Order: sequence, then C-alpha cells, then structure tokens
Amino acid sequence: MQTLSLQGLKDRFAPSDRMPVVFLGHGSPMHAIEDGPFGRSWAALGQRLPRPEAILVVSAHWMSNGATLVDVSAMPRTIHDFYGFPEVLYREHYPAPGQPDLAREVVSLLHSHRAAGDDTWGLDHGAWAVLKYLYPKADIPVFQISIDMGRGLEHQLAIGRVLSDLRDLGVLILGSGNVVHNLRAMRRGGKPQEFAQEFDALFAGRLADRDFAALADAERLGALLPAAHPTVDHYLPALTIAGASDARDDLTFMTDAIELGSISMRSFIFHAN
Repeated sequence: MQTLSLQGLKDRFAPSDRMPVVFLGHGSPMHAIEDGPFGRSWAALGQRLPRPEAILVVSAHWMSNGATLVDVSAMPRTIHDFYGFPEVLYREHYPAPGQPDLAREVVSLLHSHRAAGDDTWGLDHGAWAVLKYLYPKADIPVFQISIDMGRGLEHQLAIGRVLSDLRDLGVLILGSGNVVHNLRAMRRGGKPQEFAQEFDALFAGRLADRDFAALADAERLGALLPAAHPTVDHYLPALTIAGASDARDDLTFMTDAIELGSISMRSFIFHAN
C-alpha cells in the first residue's frame, strides 16, 4: 500500500529539489502579535526557505488517540485554541487554502499507521502563529496532520520517515511545538531552570549526533522527560521532523532561548546540502 501510494504521489505531483524540514518552538500565542525576536527570526527564515508547493504542519495542538488524522478541508479554518488572551489575538486569521488532493494521498501514504481523513479541524495556533511570519500572504496551500497520543515516541519518528518522500514533491514539512514545555514550572521573569537547560542541551546533542533512537526512548531519557514534558504533546512534533530528515541533511539551530524558566524556544532546520 505504501509503495503504490508513493508512486501515485510521484505521478500526480511534480518533482522538486529536496525541501528542508523545519521545527519551530512556538511558545506563547502572544508571539503572533508581538514584535519580538522570535517573530523576526521566523520572518527571516521565511525569506531564506525555498517556496514550497504545499505545507504539511505537525502541531502540538492537534492531538488524536488511535489514529493519525489528516485535514482534507479545502479552506482550513483558523482556530483560536487558547483562553484569557487579549481580544486582538482572537481577530488574527490565516486564510490559506488547503490541499485536499495531496492530503488524501497522505492518508493513503500513512495507511499502515492508522491514518484517516478529517474535515473538522483547520489550523490551530501552533500552525498559523508561525506561518503568518513564514509566509505572510497566506497564499501557499497548507494542511495539518494530528499527533496520535495513543502511540509511543518511536511512532512519531516512523511517521516522519514515511512523510520524508514528500520533500521531493515540493512539500515543506513543518513541526511546531517546544523542546521543553512545562507550564507548571513557568516563572515570569525567571531564569532558565536546571532541568530545562539539561533537557534542551541533551536534545540538541542527540539531534546533532543523529541519535534519534535515544530521543524516542523514554526509559533512556529517564526522569528528565517528565520534568521537561509533563505531557509529550509539544515534544512529538520535534520527533516527526527528526524522522523526516536523512543523513544527507545539514542541521541548523536557531532561537535556542528558554522562556519563563521552562519553555525552550529552540528551533531547527534539516536541509539538503
């Protein structure tokens, strides 16, 4: 099934130079409207990236259980999935079109990983809050896939490996989450906490060494993993992006600050050399 679907993709969508894969630490929704270093960094990255034919987003904020859902809607709605923020943030919209044909092909591509189409989601703030900087005209088709919280860490690496072939069809695979994300331990104005620095450094080192198996092994990560991620939703998109990379890629880090003591804003890009 996977081989047939991949051939179908190559028959229907034009080949391209191999696209990068990108993970952005998105942090607070307020970054979507504030003139800060992260928004400026994302905007600058958008100027450097090749223009994709479509964007596939794996966001920490679309969680499913027992299946990987793929948004097949023609016009994904902008989802304001947060509470208690200034009214101006709820007026933000990202009116990019979807890519239903490609999205349905991705459902087939991920058939063995329990994929299913979905037309009820759209673009949550893990997607649009960074896309508005990367591609402010909202003129590139975009769709999300969910993270299956019913499977282990290795599952997201496997999802990335399957999706990696889309890179040769002009698709930018974008992960959005945080390498460290512990809201319970946040301290306004506080300096980075020790566990946050330790996990962030461990992640960066293992990623640079291409030791993805270690990053997907909860037992080896030990007590640092639940300290950095009381729930792993913001961690899993980073594993998807790691899985979508290959040995030919160069790795670049950016925005490696830790906000509020326990939120890593580290971002990274794998790009063909």
